[in-house]
Amino acid sequence: QVQLVESGGGLVQAGGSLRLSCAASGSIFRFNVMGWYRQAPGAQRELVATITSGGTPNYADSVKGRFTISGDSAKNTMYLQMNSLKPEDTAVYYCHAKRNYINFWGQGTQVTVSS
Repeated sequence: QVQLVESGGGLVQAGGSLRLSCAASGSIFRFNVMGWYRQAPGAQRELVATITSGGTPNYADSVKGRFTISGDSAKNTMYLQMNSLKPEDTAVYYCHAKRNYINFWGQGTQVTVSS
């Protein structure tokens, strides 16, 4: 059973930074791709960033240059460093992992950016 546990969310002022963590139960190399999604109130869940098992990142245009996705295989953990946060970044952030055709999700962590 795969478990993904997010942490690091919270309340921050605009322009500030947060680092989200996603701890996986077992090696992150098992997954073809891992990533972060977010869902704001009344909106659909949207992709924020992904990283392949080979380390190739991909970002939504809205976060390019501000967010950085990375992984630490020794800790079985994926990170999302979020800088220059904006109020529109406010959402619940979800960790996602995919192995073959199976998707796994974390429970989500709230990020609130005040203006």
